[in-house]
Amino acid sequence: MYPYIPTTREDEQEMLKSIGLNSPEDLFSDIPKDLQLNRELNLPKSKSELEVSSYLTALANKNCSISELTCFLGAGAYDHYIPSIINHIISRSEFYTSYTPYQPEISQGTLQYIFEFQTLICNLTGMDVANASLYDGGTAITEAALMAAAHSRKDEIIISKTVRPESIQILKTYAHVQGLKVIEVDMKDGVTDLEALDGLVNDNTAAVVVQSPNFFGIIEDLKATSEIVHKAKKASFIASVDPISLAVLKKPSELGVDIVVGEAQGMGIPVSFGGPYLGFIAARSEYMRKLPGRIVGQTEDKNGKRSFVLTLTAREQHIRREKATSNICSNQGLNVLAATIYMVTMGKEGLKEVALQSTKKAHYAFEQLTKSGKYKPVFDKPFFKEFAVTSDLCPENITKELRKANIIGGYNLGKDYPQLENAVLYAVTEKRTKDEIDRLSSVLEGIK
Repeated sequence: MYPYIPTTREDEQEMLKSIGLNSPEDLFSDIPKDLQLNRELNLPKSKSELEVSSYLTALANKNCSISELTCFLGAGAYDHYIPSIINHIISRSEFYTSYTPYQPEISQGTLQYIFEFQTLICNLTGMDVANASLYDGGTAITEAALMAAAHSRKDEIIISKTVRPESIQILKTYAHVQGLKVIEVDMKDGVTDLEALDGLVNDNTAAVVVQSPNFFGIIEDLKATSEIVHKAKKASFIASVDPISLAVLKKPSELGVDIVVGEAQGMGIPVSFGGPYLGFIAARSEYMRKLPGRIVGQTEDKNGKRSFVLTLTAREQHIRREKATSNICSNQGLNVLAATIYMVTMGKEGLKEVALQSTKKAHYAFEQLTKSGKYKPVFDKPFFKEFAVTSDLCPENITKELRKANIIGGYNLGKDYPQLENAVLYAVTEKRTKDEIDRLSSVLEGIK
């Protein structure tokens, strides 16, 4: 909300006069009358600044944030700790107001942090090249699939049912208008059914998409999956990953992955009621010219100083739309900066500590929740920071009872997987304390 709008009636008339109009309604004269609202907006009478401020404050106070509640909800958005230095830097006007680095000679700061982000993502994933940047993890999967189809000139995308359901829906939406066929491969005990996958991969397969840790938090066998995928000529293996998990797991490049995508929200970006977030994509060098979005290169200026410039860019703003590598990719600049500061601040050991604490605390929570037998494991597989349990209780009732105790509970898996009717997915990050986990267990045990 803008606290003050300085424009007066006289200012409005002066602006209208300068463009040859008499009233604000004239601005919409090109819209046919039958398509216009043709009535006043159904809004209450005007209020004073004090009244409006009081009303909006009361409205905002109806919301509860994770600063007030203990959060065990994940399923794609995670309550990781955000170092204070991140908000301090991204709130500076030169970063907060900048949008896109079209003029490299005056955008060196923006280009540099994009370059550093790409470098860090390549270091984490082991890939040769990374871009900046994508809307979120779901569109990152879609972009990777479209890139793989363009690379192979094939039209079938196979995706595991253990990939986040929202990501599968995003892929299907874009694949439909691109004339691509999306095939879902079944899961077995919470992981991709590799036998079923082996039966689906064929000469028309452009790419296979697997998530690890997958939607249930379980670590997939990427090496075995890679061997199946690469039986098909020019088929690409796409892995969607949690970048924090790469601090303790093998790099995807070591497991035969061709394209790595993921959601970087956990790296210094708040949950924020669902966005904006930060998708990333990294790939082997042979995909470089098909990589969507922006790629920043390092060079030297005429004085020999280190400098940065956009390179290998084929975006719709720069060339004919139909020739662009992507028409949905933008530069999530501020979020790129936040993730870059996070990775640099944490460093190699700090990121490893976040991953280890999340894993250890998640396993402790799993043990506490299942020790009485009231809540049973849904799967028996190694997991990272999320796990699923089931019981005789309705997930909606569990959520309501936990909310009474100021706890945000887990995700109801039955919404996406009918066979997991009473299963709930819990996420545990490094922020959760032993007392918070013990309290979660205690409240769950008390629910009748």
